[in-house]
Amino acid sequence: MKTADCDILIVPGLGGSDEDHWQARWAGRLATAQVVAQDDWHAPTPEAWCGRIADAVAAATRPVILIAHSLGVVACVEAAPRFAPGIVRGALFVACPDVEEAPDLPESVRAFAPVPRDPLPFPSLLVASRTDPYCTYDRADDFAHSWGSLTVDAGESGHINVASGHGPWPEGLMRLAGFLKGL
Repeated sequence: MKTADCDILIVPGLGGSDEDHWQARWAGRLATAQVVAQDDWHAPTPEAWCGRIADAVAAATRPVILIAHSLGVVACVEAAPRFAPGIVRGALFVACPDVEEAPDLPESVRAFAPVPRDPLPFPSLLVASRTDPYCTYDRADDFAHSWGSLTVDAGESGHINVASGHGPWPEGLMRLAGFLKGL
């Protein structure tokens, strides 16, 4: 699958993705990409966030590829049962937070617990870091296994955001291209 053949929905996490974040950069570079906007990036609620994602998927005119970071990953997985069968063809998930057990997450993020464990009806990759402050690698791998996702070991990459040195994140774009090629 090529990017021109699909609607790419970019789903940021808590606080959104500022202009230096890889998601914002990708949204500007990928012609068929759009960011799924939330009403409140700083006070998330599962119903509102999942509803926005489900609405964006329903409005798509081509097959959908989801690209989610952090809390956007959990929101996509929670929204998945609302998607029409077959519309989402794949997902690249990056730095899923452990909303159940991570000690330093805001209380609003904990409202997304428990993390769904049902298999997803589309192929997906979960890129996980061994030094993510919001999720251990083992927990991320466990989430991925339950969803039927392939875990990609990003090594010691922090939360795979601007603070961890992942502004443009060209390795991620290469991973996305390889994933799309296999669909």
